Amino acid sequence: MALNYLLKVRLTVVAGNRTRDWRLHLHLLAVSLMALFLRGGVLGLLSLSWGWPAQVSILFAVVFGLAVTTPGYAEALSPADGGVRARRLAIGLIAYAFMLRLVYLGTVDLLPEEAYYWNYSRHLDIGYLDHPPMVAWLIRLGTAAVGQSQFGVRVGAVCCGVITSVFTYRLTRTLFGEASALAALVLAQVLPFFFLSGLLMTPDAPLTAAWAASLYYLERALIAGRSGAWWRVGLALGFGAISKYTIGLLVPVTLAFMLWDHKSRRWWWRWEPYVAALLALAIFSPVILWNAQHEWASFTFQTSRRLAEAPKFALHKLVASALVLITPTGVLAVAAALMGAKPADAGGDAPRRRLFINLAILVPLAVFAIFSLRHEVKLDWTGAPWIAALPVMAAGMITTGTKLHGLRTWIRAAWVPTLVTMLLIYGAGLHYLVLGLPGLGYSKHIELIPVGWHDFSRQIAETAAAVRKETGGDPLIVGMDRYAIASELAFYGTERTKSLVETSSAHLFEGIGLMYERWTPPELQEGRTLLLVAWDPRDLTGKTVESHAERLGPVEDDVLTRDGQVVRYYYHRLAYNYRTIPRK
Repeated sequence: MALNYLLKVRLTVVAGNRTRDWRLHLHLLAVSLMALFLRGGVLGLLSLSWGWPAQVSILFAVVFGLAVTTPGYAEALSPADGGVRARRLAIGLIAYAFMLRLVYLGTVDLLPEEAYYWNYSRHLDIGYLDHPPMVAWLIRLGTAAVGQSQFGVRVGAVCCGVITSVFTYRLTRTLFGEASALAALVLAQVLPFFFLSGLLMTPDAPLTAAWAASLYYLERALIAGRSGAWWRVGLALGFGAISKYTIGLLVPVTLAFMLWDHKSRRWWWRWEPYVAALLALAIFSPVILWNAQHEWASFTFQTSRRLAEAPKFALHKLVASALVLITPTGVLAVAAALMGAKPADAGGDAPRRRLFINLAILVPLAVFAIFSLRHEVKLDWTGAPWIAALPVMAAGMITTGTKLHGLRTWIRAAWVPTLVTMLLIYGAGLHYLVLGLPGLGYSKHIELIPVGWHDFSRQIAETAAAVRKETGGDPLIVGMDRYAIASELAFYGTERTKSLVETSSAHLFEGIGLMYERWTPPELQEGRTLLLVAWDPRDLTGKTVESHAERLGPVEDDVLTRDGQVVRYYYHRLAYNYRTIPRK
């Protein structure tokens, strides 16, 4: 990249007498790094995933790098030309964000949550303990289409990200015009939550797509007055409900708007909203049926179990999650919009549109804020609801001829550096996970930073093969945590051997195993030899472990390495003739 800079840019900079223009050099450095990280993704994809020779792979990687530097350097060196340049920059950021996800999609190790949801798809059902079934169905469809691979697991997330972007664009164009819609599309591709939800296969991916579609069709029904939009509202809400229960927060948003807005009150006496509700309920009915057949386990898990937790103030964590999910610039932009900044609105329905967006932002946030006063919150809970904020954030980015002062001027100026910085962080992070970064080792917490699961699975498979040779049968591999070890070993073992690898979790030893408690009931494992795997040797000892086995082998330690560097140590132990103990 340095050679590319010297050959293509240095002479132009010198000729233009801009050698001391530090902003220009920052722009050129940003373009070079973006090219470098994308090039690393292409190299990893071709050489590591597709098995191409490195000498061939690097040629294609260089071409992709040039595809970034050629227009990027030209844009940085060209004179400013207002709106045309802004449009080119927006299109460039959108294209780069999408390509970055695409080239790293199949090379970054699955997060434990993704591997766990892949196990959902192995046990296909109409409901699960922790979430509705949409994530499992999408993974099953993706792996059936392109194979049991990381790409197959995540391809559904990419499709959901495209749907999210399309409906965000359409909603913003309707509310604030074409220029704001393009800015919203950039935000939907680049802001942290939306970038990751379009990359990682979790329930948030289909939820976010359904949330965006629901908001668009609700606007068409409530503000544009189109009765035909209601059945699409029901469809979107139904698909959202079988993705994640959080979509239910759009119901009070809709009811509040129909009560507040006098033009929308007529819908209380029309049949269309009720048919939409019945359609959403019909789509959601398999989840209700599953819960009815399983003692309402999932509804209880997501409601009364959380409410029964010990009181804990967590509002500060909710605020911190917003700063992470949409960046500090995004939080300030939303605050400025809610406090009265008026982006360019078209037509006489501007106050109604503003009310709709404000309710769509504030109602879900108020619910989470009240909950956080006495309960723990999770990082991703407010992710999908931020869809409603994208139009007002985007409208605030567009120059309207109105002179701005103070905070709003700073926010507008901060957006481009914020978005470029986020893309550089994503690129560096993904490059680190796949190819590493010079001088930077690997985190031992592979359950949080996914590196080394391939090698870990291979080493455990070798241990299991030795046990098979000793006992004459396949051991049941038991990860002594909730689901991370069991899920990752099942996925990478199956990916490598093309046959199912049976795993289970700590519930066999009176721990928590979530869906593994139903997939591998303890009573069906009687008499089996278990290969216990843990990060902490203490998880393999104690009275509980001893009481569930006729005989235990020694605790053995092993080390997981990558590129010659130690990632972390792990421990395993054999438990012969497993037995259950009736609970008192």
